Amino acid sequence: MNDKSGSPATLEATDRAILRELARDGRCSFTDLAERVGLSVSAVHQRVRRLEQRGALQGYAAKVDGDQIGLPLTAFISLTPIDPAAPDDYPQRLEHLPQIESCYSVAGDESYILQVRVASPLGLEELLRQIREAAKVSTRTTVVLSTPFENRPPSI
Repeated sequence: MNDKSGSPATLEATDRAILRELARDGRCSFTDLAERVGLSVSAVHQRVRRLEQRGALQGYAAKVDGDQIGLPLTAFISLTPIDPAAPDDYPQRLEHLPQIESCYSVAGDESYILQVRVASPLGLEELLRQIREAAKVSTRTTVVLSTPFENRPPSI
């Protein structure tokens, strides 16, 4: 784990235990968390606040089922610059597209990989058109057939 400066962060065992429990269950109450890690509720609350302030704990999020909200199709779209001399500003060019859930800068032939969620193959086709137009890139798309698991907590 790295701190915000990119240098390795050192966490003591109790902080690691708190992060491990919150990664498994972000809705865990301070009382339950205190029981799981063997501290008082006030000590856990103070440590969680400190972990948030130093950036080791970056937030809490609800996981939404794409099928339930009408967005059953997930895909990964790799972006390759058409002009290698063009500015590397693809995330800024694409941030207005809400279908893009994640944007990863990667090493290799591609510059970025996007994770997207759309309603249909036609929706994916339209999104690809918008991405190519906005970012001036070529794309390679992989459609997700099923997701045996995702968002697993890190090994802390």
